[in-house]
Order: sequence, then C-alpha cells, then structure tokens
Amino acid sequence: MMNLLAVIGDGNAGPVLEAALMSARRFNGHIVGLHSLTTEYAVVFGGEMGFSISSEVDRTLEREGQERRDQARRLFRDFMDARGVPIGPLAPGYVGPSASWREEDGRQNAIVGMSGRVYDLIVVEQPEKLASIAEATLEDALFESGRPVMMVPAAMGSKLGDTIAIAWNGSTETALTVALAMPFLTQASQVVVIAVGPQHMPEPGPSGEELVRSLEGHGLSVSLRTAVGRQKPQGESFLKEAVAAGADLLLKGAYTQSRIRQMIFGGATRHIIMEARIPVIMAR
Repeated sequence: MMNLLAVIGDGNAGPVLEAALMSARRFNGHIVGLHSLTTEYAVVFGGEMGFSISSEVDRTLEREGQERRDQARRLFRDFMDARGVPIGPLAPGYVGPSASWREEDGRQNAIVGMSGRVYDLIVVEQPEKLASIAEATLEDALFESGRPVMMVPAAMGSKLGDTIAIAWNGSTETALTVALAMPFLTQASQVVVIAVGPQHMPEPGPSGEELVRSLEGHGLSVSLRTAVGRQKPQGESFLKEAVAAGADLLLKGAYTQSRIRQMIFGGATRHIIMEARIPVIMAR
C-alpha cells in the first residue's frame, strides 16, 4: 500500500485529488487529505497614533480561513463519495483505495514540510505565481520532508503514469527521484529518458544511455531522446520532449542548481514548476 498526503488548500483542489486517486488506484493506496488553517494573523496598519493591530481585519481573515476549510472538507468528502472511495475505517476484506481527512492549525507550507516525512508521496498543486503559498508549500515539501513530491497542474489528463518521461541530467537529485519513483516506473507501459549531453550536466554523471540500460535491467520498456541543444534552456527542452513523447508524468530532480541562483537567474526546475502541463514528480 502507498500512503499519499494530498494537500487540499480550498475548494479548487480537484486536480490534486484526481492525481492522488489515480496513484492510489495503482497501489491500493490510502489518501490523507490535509488542510491547514493559519490561526494567528498580524495585520498592521498606520494611523495618527502609530501602528496598531486591526481586530476587525483579523476577524475577517479568520472567517475567510474557516470558509476555505469548509470548502476543502466538503470537496474532499464529495469527491470520495462520488467515486466510491471509503473514508475512515474500512470494512473487513476491503481491497482498494481508501481515504481519511486531517486538519491542522498552522502555516500550510510548514505543516506539509513536517508532516510529509512519513508519507510515500506528497501531492500538491502547481503554483499559479511565484512567491505564493502554493510555491512555498511545494518548496517546503521538497526541502523539509525528504519525500518525493508530485506537483499537479490545474488541468489533469485521463492517464497518469502510463508513459513516464525522465528529465535526466546525471545529477544526484535526479537519481534520487528515479529511485523513489520506481513503483510508478515498474507499472509504466513506456519510459522515455530525456537526456542532456555531457556539456550540459551540472556535474559529472552517468549518461542517458547508462540510465536506459539500468532501467532495462528492471524489465522496463525504455527509449532515449535528446533534451537540449545550445539554443534552448533545459527546462523548456525537457517539457517539449516530454510532450512530444506523449508522456503523462515527468520525473525531475529538483534544484540541481542552488534554489537562490534559480530564483535570481532562472533554471530548469523553476521553468518546469511554472510551465509544466503534466504532473511532475520531484525529489531533492
């Protein structure tokens, strides 16, 4: 059984639940829907007498937070009920995907980074913009949990994990991602290694051909594509080749360059986080 943590921020998290359920069906997994509510606000505004806390604004934010929690809880229960997935204790002899609901108080990104350490996979939404709670949640899941993270775009396809693309640059982070995603890889109909040339690797590492031979040793059907010439950034090339290969899931090691460098100058991980149109499993 695979234990999945699905982060449900509000009533718009349907794609996260779709991806989590597709994964759970593959492995008879258990989905824990997690919602966190920030209960402490520091809303400050200026006035003639200096700065003060606005209790009215504080109450408004708390009310809005409770409304988001209600929306998230309702979405989770309606989604699972409509698909026949049991929530809570299971009947004797039941085999199949199951679910439970969990609520925590605190900042979503911090809760996910800490709580995610005991799950096999963390499922989060794709950030719509930089410097958002969704981006902070994704990054804390990657840097604090030690577990693989599946980022889900706003529009989910009908398949997940039938054709898997690996964005291979020979790095330690990508090697870890491949290892942690082996349950998905062994069930895939086709695996496509999208490799960069030695001159584009962030550090000396095995070639794409070596990874192909290793995966073929596991009995997988694997093909090889070239990701990048000098004319395209790596992230763009990885996505282009994954789409051309018909992939419905991408594996990518996260932040093989430093996160701060990517924030300033850009990088493959940053591009994929903002532009991917298929789910991406990342680890670091």
